[in-house]
Amino acid sequence: MPRRSTRLDPYVDQYAERTSSMTVSAVRALFAVANRPEVVSLAGGMPNITDLPLGTIGDAFNDLVRSAGVQAMQYGSGQGELFMREKIVEVMAEEQIHANPDDVVVTCGSQQALDLVTRIFIDPGDVILCEAPSYVGALGTFNASQARIHHVAMDEHGLLPDALRTAVLALRAEGARVKFLYTIPNYNNPTGITQTLERRRALLDVAHEVDLLVVEDNPYGLLTFDGDPVPALRAMDDQVIYLGSFSKTFAPGFRIGWVLAPHAVRERLVIAQEAAVLSPPVFSQFAIAAYLDRFDWRGQIVAFRDMYRERRDAMLRGLEDHMPAGTTWTRPTGGFFVWVTLPEGLDSQALLARAVNERVAYVPGSAFYADGFGGRNLRASYCFPTAERIYEGTRRLGRVIAAELEMRATFGLGAETPLHRPGLGPAPDLS
Repeated sequence: MPRRSTRLDPYVDQYAERTSSMTVSAVRALFAVANRPEVVSLAGGMPNITDLPLGTIGDAFNDLVRSAGVQAMQYGSGQGELFMREKIVEVMAEEQIHANPDDVVVTCGSQQALDLVTRIFIDPGDVILCEAPSYVGALGTFNASQARIHHVAMDEHGLLPDALRTAVLALRAEGARVKFLYTIPNYNNPTGITQTLERRRALLDVAHEVDLLVVEDNPYGLLTFDGDPVPALRAMDDQVIYLGSFSKTFAPGFRIGWVLAPHAVRERLVIAQEAAVLSPPVFSQFAIAAYLDRFDWRGQIVAFRDMYRERRDAMLRGLEDHMPAGTTWTRPTGGFFVWVTLPEGLDSQALLARAVNERVAYVPGSAFYADGFGGRNLRASYCFPTAERIYEGTRRLGRVIAAELEMRATFGLGAETPLHRPGLGPAPDLS
């Protein structure tokens, strides 16, 4: 009788090598717990779309099916429909980007845009530079491509240009192939920090000096709480590859994003797109174009800004009222997130189980680093819960942190900074 394998996965020896670099998203892993109604979830980055005029939008989509259903439910262009690309150019103009629809590639959300850019530029072992910390979804994509991720320090004004220059020169001196810088300059995920105009100019100067491609991810740029949107990096340099999305300014379920790229890059992106999905979702493009044509989308973005500003204020007020001494946090002027730095000696990953038991959830800071930092940090999101729930969530979180501090004091435990890899210093405080 043939012997049966005792392996849980009988195909383990057949997978491609790159699958060993694929990991579960720390945010997705929390969904089952964070979505329980008794838990205040400060973990996810889901936009709140309840303020959209769903009834009238539904009527518009009904009209769309009746009048253009045959076209909307058919295959489409691998680059995206021209009418959609024209609308995207109109949206980008709000951030002072002047573009041609021919240089836009429509994608299945900006996550696919990031995957396509990585696919056409990265060979195993190539280096991608990222802010420290950086978006967990990007780190997952880069890891899956077998890239080396090298973090570049940032402060309250954004990524440090001198640190960028030093990193590029040092890596190239080692023989590394540094392919691009990935940056979220507006309301960074996870820190909420926004690069100043001066810092953006200096960053682009360094990029030109060392001949470095810049990939700008900008899903939150229009969600500013104070004044007009800051000009995008792409508005200042037409060689920047720009990633955009309708997920935060309309609705994520349509899965429509885009890449704005120099012409030669665009050609390769279209080929990669066609290999991946043939074409981006055509019905979603018709639907979003109908929304942009028939509704005051700029007014809706203003309404989103007001709603998220109120929730940001509730988060900051709650942190002020409930966090123990030694806790610090960023103060975002837009977007969805606050970056919290815990008192010395505390580890956000170790505290997570206790926090969930106290019915509050967050994302541990180590999820946003590829090099072991982030033990003292956590990301708190204010985009989805109501202001009242956010304030209550900070109260519960403060209680968890205070209890841990009390326990450590009782047992005389030291204040060594927890890390997930030996030999690394403490996580930077970006408050």
